[in-house]
Amino acid sequence: MWLMGPQIGDLQLCKLDELDCLIKGILYIDSVGFNGRSQCYYFENPADSEKCQKLPFDLKNPYPLLLVNIGSGVSILAVYSKDNYKRVTGTSLGGGTFFGLCCLLTGCTTFEEALEMASRGDSTKVDKLVRDIYGGDYERFGLPGWAVASSFGNMMSKEKREAVSKEDLARATLITITNNIGSIARMCALNEVRGRGFLYLL
Repeated sequence: MWLMGPQIGDLQLCKLDELDCLIKGILYIDSVGFNGRSQCYYFENPADSEKCQKLPFDLKNPYPLLLVNIGSGVSILAVYSKDNYKRVTGTSLGGGTFFGLCCLLTGCTTFEEALEMASRGDSTKVDKLVRDIYGGDYERFGLPGWAVASSFGNMMSKEKREAVSKEDLARATLITITNNIGSIARMCALNEVRGRGFLYLL
């Protein structure tokens, strides 16, 4: 569905539905590729810096898929075909939240600056981890010691607040937002799957 919009110069602008365009745009970008390579990819062994590698993903027959659209906020879509999808849920904690909090916490002025700071920070100085509470892994429930138990949990301590850098705060903010999005997406997938294999696009 589209509506005629204003004319600027010699161009007639059309207003289109954002989420329709999102789905069709992803499929189009994948179909044309770039320099013969797919623009849809995934990371194999993402937690291992030595074995981690970026690999192309084939989107020739992607349905059903769960599409996690991260913008200022987040929309999560269950897509069954290019014309059949529904918005399952979303969250107001998205890219805009990350940037806004980074501006408050670090004084940065651009999104790129916030990401650069986050790339150099250490979130474990800001967040309270499972090992900080249990001394290691919580094996009974399969929780590794490095998992975040409380985002920004170490900031209750004056001593620890004084020891963190702006980069650490930016990194912890990024981890907080992405962990939240990932958790919601996983719950949506479990609720929607009903015996079907879902592909996840973020």
